[in-house]
Order: sequence, then structure tokens, then C-alpha cells
Amino acid sequence: MTYRYRIASVFLLGFFIDCINIFMPAVALPRMAAAFQIGSAASAWVANAYILGLTLVIPLSPWLASRWGARRLLAASMLVFAGAVWACGEASSFGQMVGWRFVQGMAGGLLIPVGQAMTFNRFQGSERARISTLVMAVALLAPALSPSLGGWIVDQASWRWVFHANIPLALAAAALSWLWLREEPSPTQTRPDLLGLLLISAALASALLGMSLYGAGQAGMVALACLGAALGFSGLYARHFRQVADAIVDLRLLQSPRLALSIWVYYAIPGIFTGVNLLNIFYLQDLLQMGAAQTGRFMVVYAAGALAAMLLCGRLYNRVGAGRLFLLAMLLHSLGIAALAAVDSTQDLPVLILAYALMGMGGGLGANRAQTTALMDFDGAQTHKASVLWNINRQMAFSVGAALLLMVFNGLAQRWPAPQAYHLTFAIAALLGLLPLLQLRSLPAENTHHE
Repeated sequence: MTYRYRIASVFLLGFFIDCINIFMPAVALPRMAAAFQIGSAASAWVANAYILGLTLVIPLSPWLASRWGARRLLAASMLVFAGAVWACGEASSFGQMVGWRFVQGMAGGLLIPVGQAMTFNRFQGSERARISTLVMAVALLAPALSPSLGGWIVDQASWRWVFHANIPLALAAAALSWLWLREEPSPTQTRPDLLGLLLISAALASALLGMSLYGAGQAGMVALACLGAALGFSGLYARHFRQVADAIVDLRLLQSPRLALSIWVYYAIPGIFTGVNLLNIFYLQDLLQMGAAQTGRFMVVYAAGALAAMLLCGRLYNRVGAGRLFLLAMLLHSLGIAALAAVDSTQDLPVLILAYALMGMGGGLGANRAQTTALMDFDGAQTHKASVLWNINRQMAFSVGAALLLMVFNGLAQRWPAPQAYHLTFAIAALLGLLPLLQLRSLPAENTHHE
């Protein structure tokens, strides 16, 4: 195996670990909610804490890699990750769970952007599309395998083993980072913009807290105050960005229409799907009394649909272009979400299978195109900066999508019976998934300098 494929393998293993830590705990959330006696909106903080940890540390990763070396940084991060997932599995309170998930997210956030930048800088032009396909293949395997395995673990043992099962993978990633990567001179990075990092983290935390409080039926003024604080922190960061030379997140990169559209697509497809899938897990387990393993197996259908779409995408990309594929992705994905509104009992199994197949096809097309398109305009040092921005967006999309739809559902559940509230939420989610259609015209032609 050549050195660049060893780098890619370490990155892809880390990416796989990151993905399963989003999807595997989700199937166990109803059991965790019962064990800690919390509501569905509060249970979202099992994911939110992980996302906040990632968001806090992702912008610091290039600077840390330049000081400590990528080899030592990646190996150490996976060792800390292994310790954190063990602690999550041993948590005796919901507060401990949230705290260790935050640490786990910080450890995982060190590997992804550094590994992605190292990989993409060694794969240029058409090879970048090839490595992006490998990234999306990993993104398919994770949601296909981890919920089914996680559901089986929950049914046969305990939700705690959903976290313990990550330990061997994290230790393997640490060992490969140490054995395969070379100590290479890294470009000198300026001291990180800590104030900007705190403003971004505060904005995200305030937004998620506000949506969670509102969704849980807490004091409306407190929830609105948190959402207002999120807007305020965002405005402060925008002002801060204009006043410093090297802000932690370079907002000028959003002038790339490819990156900007890819970000919106990721919110509309993987982000919305995360919230839809989480709600459907609660719906199937709590209302329709399905087992955790059975609900997890629907992700196999999702992955099969995504794989079929990705294979078709590879054949059609040069013929129809990214814009039409984005359009088809959003239509298929939203149609699948809308189908969930027709599920009323366990007898509607064919509808559930069709819904996950359509969502998988839309998700495979949309996420694959977004992953390929997002960094197409960048190389060299700009790839590191764009990778930081892209990975923050990728993680935030999962968390914001879940928090937003849980807020919508809990608001509707105060007026309608639970089954109707679920169905209405799915209908709203299907419409939200179509919003990036308004930006498709901004997508440039495919003749970039990389080609």
C-alpha cells in the first residue's frame, strides 16, 4: 500500500468511527431516556454534546498538528477517544454521559480535519472524486452496519455496550496513526483565534439549548433568550472576523458557490435525515412497539438505496452535471420522508422500506455530490481552512437537524396526539429538505482548475 493510501486509510477509519458515533447511539436513545428518566428532547444532548466537542476542537486541529505533528496528534486523540467511550458506557447519570460525550467529541474532532486535509492534498483533480467516493462508501457502511449492530446489542445486552463497542476501533486507529504516518514538517500555523472559537461555540451551544428547551416545553422566554443569544454571538463573530487577520473560521471561503451550496445541501439532506431518523426511532419503538434491532435494520435499506444511487451517480455525473443530481437527490429524499407520514402500524412495513430506500437514494446522491463539490475550488493551505469550515458544517448539520425537528415535534405534540404530531413533523421535514433548490442556479459549470 502506498503512503498516500495509508494516510487515506487512517482518515477513513477515523471518519467511520465518527459516523458510527452519530448513528449507533441513536438507536439506543429510547432505552437511555428511560434509564435516566429524561424526555426525547433532552436525549438529543447525547448527540449535541458530541457535536459541541467536535466544533470546539476542529478549528484548533491544524495549529495543534503543526506544533505536535500529525502522527502524535492523531494517535493521542484516538487514545483519548477510547477512554471517553469507555466512560460514556459507565456513566451513572445523564450529566456524566453528556460530559464524557463532549470529551469524546473533542478527541474525535482532532483526527477528521487533519486526516482529510492530508488526504485531499495528495489526491488532486479526478483523483479527488475517487477519494470522495471512498469517503461516501464509509459514510454508507457506518449507518448501514452500526444501527443494526447497536440495536442487537441493546436488545441482547445493554445500551452501555453501544459505547464500549467503539474501543477496539479507536485503539486500532491510534495504532495505525503511530505506525503508518511519518513525522513530516507542517506549515507553520499562527496562534489560533481563541476569541473567535469561543464565539462560534457559544452561538452553536445557545442555538441548540434554545431549541431543546423550547421543544421540551420549558419556559418560552428562556428558550427565546437562548436563541437570541445565538444570533447575538453570531453577529459578534461576524464583526470579529472583519477585525482580525486570521479568524478561526474564514467566512470568505463561503464566497465559493460550490462550498456554500454544498453546506446548504448537507443541512437539507443528512442534517434533516438525522432528525427524521431519530424521531422515527422513538415512533417505532415507543408507539409501534418495535424492537431496537428491527428499527436499526431499516438503515440497511437506507444504505442499499444510497449505494445504488452513488453507483448511478458515477455514471451520470459527466452527462447531467452536479446541479441536476442535487435536484434529483432532494426530490427523492423529501419523497421518502413524506412516505413516513403514511405509516400507522407495523403492517405498513412495505411503506417503511420504501421510505428508507428513497431517503437512502436521495442521501447517497446528495451527500456524495456535496462531499465532492465542497472542496473543489481549494488546494494547498486553503484546503486546510476549507476542511475546517466543511467539517464544522458537517457536524453541525447533524445536531441542528435533530434539535430543530425535535423542537417542531414537541411543539406539535402539545396540540395533537403523538401519532399525528409525528406525521406532521415528517411532512414539515420533507418541505425543509427542498429549501436548497432556491440556490441551485448559483452553481457554476463543472470546468474547474482541478480538471
